[in-house]
Amino acid sequence: MTGNIGKVVSINGNLVSVEFDGSVSMNEICLVKVGETSLKSEVIRIRGNVAQIQVYEMTDGIKCGDEVEFTGDMLSADLGPGLLGQIYDGLQNPLPVLAEQAGWFLERGNYADGLDNEKKWEFTPTSKVGDVVRAGEHIGTVPEGAFVHKIFVPFYLLGTYTVKSIVEKGEYNVKETVAVLTDERGRDISVAMSFKWPVKRAIKCYSERLAPVETMETKVRLIDSFFPVAKGGTYCTPGPFGAGKTVLQHTTSKYADVDIVIIAACGERAGEVVETLTEFPELTDPKTGRSLMERTIIICNTSSMPVASREASVYTSVTLAEYYRQMGLNVLLLADSTSRWAQALREMSGRLEEIPGEEAFPAYLESYIAAFYERAGYVRLPDGSTGSVTIGGTVSPAGGNFEEPVTQATLKVVGAFHGLSRERSDARKYPAIDPLISWSKYRSVIDSKKSEYCKSILRHGDEIGSMMKVVGEEGTTLSDYTTYLKSEMLDAVYLQQNSFDLVDANSGTMRQRYVTDKLIYILGSDYSVANKDDARSFINRMRQKFIDWNYTEFQSDAFKKAESEIDALYSEGNGKLSARAESLLKDGE
Repeated sequence: MTGNIGKVVSINGNLVSVEFDGSVSMNEICLVKVGETSLKSEVIRIRGNVAQIQVYEMTDGIKCGDEVEFTGDMLSADLGPGLLGQIYDGLQNPLPVLAEQAGWFLERGNYADGLDNEKKWEFTPTSKVGDVVRAGEHIGTVPEGAFVHKIFVPFYLLGTYTVKSIVEKGEYNVKETVAVLTDERGRDISVAMSFKWPVKRAIKCYSERLAPVETMETKVRLIDSFFPVAKGGTYCTPGPFGAGKTVLQHTTSKYADVDIVIIAACGERAGEVVETLTEFPELTDPKTGRSLMERTIIICNTSSMPVASREASVYTSVTLAEYYRQMGLNVLLLADSTSRWAQALREMSGRLEEIPGEEAFPAYLESYIAAFYERAGYVRLPDGSTGSVTIGGTVSPAGGNFEEPVTQATLKVVGAFHGLSRERSDARKYPAIDPLISWSKYRSVIDSKKSEYCKSILRHGDEIGSMMKVVGEEGTTLSDYTTYLKSEMLDAVYLQQNSFDLVDANSGTMRQRYVTDKLIYILGSDYSVANKDDARSFINRMRQKFIDWNYTEFQSDAFKKAESEIDALYSEGNGKLSARAESLLKDGE
């Protein structure tokens, strides 16, 4: 605490103006005194000797003349062992701890430490006396679940330090000193297993930032094959209410090829947040067979909570992701939903009486969104290992309108766009990602030419489908109608996926490549069909064979039997492979 005291001069919702005498810095945390309660707040604008602060709690009862104490610290996250499996609010208060203190309904002004200060961790030193270390290098390790949690030289220490002393292997809590470092001027600095870091500052204790090239497998065929995401990349999933964003997030977090998943539920409806909190502990991690929560952190602020804490939850979650990236781990951050965060910015901008941009969002909205997504990345660490933070943000545009400012600002900075459509979700085509409007800049798990060939079938089929709505089935040629049926088959057997089936939901890279080749072989062939009824009957039978094939374990006896039935049906239709499909399959061998 700095001992700097101000007093409230005006209140406008959760924006409070405070008059002060000493020095105050931007983004400094302060405490508004309301009786015996202290409400955590953040300085967001300073004009002369008046600071405007956003209060992270309800402002009922605050009156002019109330004391405000400036702490001198920025909003910071506690970094150390014990983060995994936790459920936090946007200010990193562990919600189960607050529930024990206050019951079902949390009282304002009630805060708790982000880490358990009493729990003992088995510390193993990796540095010795005399070693020279820098910020971001580790001096020891502790086991945390299935991971080796590295204990770092705090990120805020500049320059080089010499290890003066370090404790023996043993059990210590996160506040106990485990090492003493000496700086270049001979000053001693005590280091514990935990430290604080300002959430609005990116952690940059890495050697090099690399281009994201390695595909992050999600086991979702539509994403991995056609609109892939790279480790260290960014993607967004805009879509209307009820289009399946939450289920897609659950599937991604369960099967994605990452070490740690962080979910930031910023401003979602309370019902959806409760669903996440109740379902995630019950989800089984297919890698370990244990609870998915053991490698997950949930940070939640519902839409009924004060808007300022929505912004805090976004920054807190990405700070925790960067911290685990520093250990050489691959982290996936799912932000749901960035639209609610943008609405919080709009509300605060209005109270600050700033000049509004499009749809009353602040003019700097694009900069804020870009700064958030730019904290993703694939990096090389000082010890030569690599780590990544992949950010996937869902956007909830009103009425599914992708032209609104938040979606457009997001599209400018992300590397992949998975647009969910109301039409597909209403038709129960899940995942409801529209293949005709989605795109990705990253490398697919299948050959790009094969991916483009499948997309061309979908586009051509959609054009024929639109034409059939006007002229009817009778007005189309047999060739066009067959192409339309093939595009519908590709959609049904490859793009659509059952998230609740253990086999179909978990479609690995080898299986996707194998099935894609088989599909190109089937869809790239011409068949001996006399009329449209025969074509419909044949393609529908083939489609059902493929759907049954999707539910069999890859390369199992059932898988091979289902494939032989597909081959038999192909022979029955006298299939003849086209030259283009044949060249594609030869190139891929």
